[in-house]
Amino acid sequence: MAAHDGTTDPTPADAPLEEVIEIGSDLLMQGQLFVENMFRTWNLYQLFIAIGIFAAAHVLRAVMGPRIRAWMGSRENWPKWRMRILVVVHQRLRAIFFVVLMWTVIFVMRETTWPSRSYLLSVIGTLALAWLLIAFATRLIKSPTLRKFVRYGAWTWATLQILGLLDVAERLLDSIGFSIGEIRFSMLLLIQGLVILGVLIALARFFTTTTASRIKSNEDISPSMQVLIVKGVQIAFYGAAFFVGVRALGIDLTGLAVLSGAIGVGLGFGLQKVVSNLVSGVIILLDKSIKPGDVISLGDTFGWINSLGARYVSVVTRDGREYLIPNEDLITGQVVNWSHSNDFVRLDINFGTAYHDNPHEVRRIAIEAAQSVDRVLGDRNTVCHIVGFGDSSVDYLLRFWIRDPTGGLTNIRGNVYLALWDAFKEHGISIPFPQREVKMLDSDSADMPTDHTQKA
Repeated sequence: MAAHDGTTDPTPADAPLEEVIEIGSDLLMQGQLFVENMFRTWNLYQLFIAIGIFAAAHVLRAVMGPRIRAWMGSRENWPKWRMRILVVVHQRLRAIFFVVLMWTVIFVMRETTWPSRSYLLSVIGTLALAWLLIAFATRLIKSPTLRKFVRYGAWTWATLQILGLLDVAERLLDSIGFSIGEIRFSMLLLIQGLVILGVLIALARFFTTTTASRIKSNEDISPSMQVLIVKGVQIAFYGAAFFVGVRALGIDLTGLAVLSGAIGVGLGFGLQKVVSNLVSGVIILLDKSIKPGDVISLGDTFGWINSLGARYVSVVTRDGREYLIPNEDLITGQVVNWSHSNDFVRLDINFGTAYHDNPHEVRRIAIEAAQSVDRVLGDRNTVCHIVGFGDSSVDYLLRFWIRDPTGGLTNIRGNVYLALWDAFKEHGISIPFPQREVKMLDSDSADMPTDHTQKA
């Protein structure tokens, strides 16, 4: 559309481009002024002084670094946290020497000459001090990737703030973006969102970890309820962090209601199994059917529950394998919980002895042999019953109790079998095995026809 002065109004698509060009021109002019000021006499002096201070800091680090490291090696009885601090300080010795020497020179020059003659040194010293403090502060972040991201971001922000370029950088980042309806997305909004959400999520993680440790240390709460409460706390804190961060950015969530509803319907059809496992996990935690530490068997899998997750249950077997069983399988399938109401487990062993052995003695010896095994409980009756008369042996059933199914079932059965073997050998009781008698016929008998053949 033509304006009254004969010029053409810029279209909405051209407006951000013109703003970027305008900001770039301002930065170019400021750069030219900075270069011109750098060639002034006292600015060159300050630049050379800063280079000399850096060289002096490098020499001091080369001289003092090995001595400080040797002194650190002699501090064997110091706690680990103090040694970690010394290691971080040793890694930043050159920067520390540079900051100390720089601000010493600045204070001396301010007392002996005009403040303008130390302005450039003050800017360099402020930058060095800010970078050093940021480097120390970010050491508290455990993740190396997150630590680098936060450190470089903080260094960039501090540099722009000290040089007075923060407003120009914000204008430049805000000019790069696009609009969807009434919501405008820009690089500035993206960076602000990452910073705000990062801080809020870090706080939520800290409070969640602290709360979870206190809940897990409370012995009055059952393990399953502990897991349920921890999951609820995590959802509450992280959900609150997300919504507070979005609202802090000025994004109206009501404008995304229709879009989020459509996405929700699509995800509902595509993630039926995931939602089913999530709901099954909540049901498992509420009805307390299984809990961490329980010994379960599901199909061919036998082991103890290591942890309860939102989507699966971690089951560790005796051979060290860890099975991730979906929560839905534990709800719909048949699960044997060996330690649901108590830890007592009864095991059965079948064996047989010869017919000439006294069954009364066999039962007594078998019970004594089973009770001699360490894991077999002595306060619960161990019994031995005759269950049948077989082809070659009298069949018995030996029943005993244990209290630690997590220690394994196959090994305790093997130990009881070995104790039976030793006891039977000591008392002369034999364990029979099937025998077959084969009769060999001579050739004459084999060739002799039957009466039916003779008649034929």
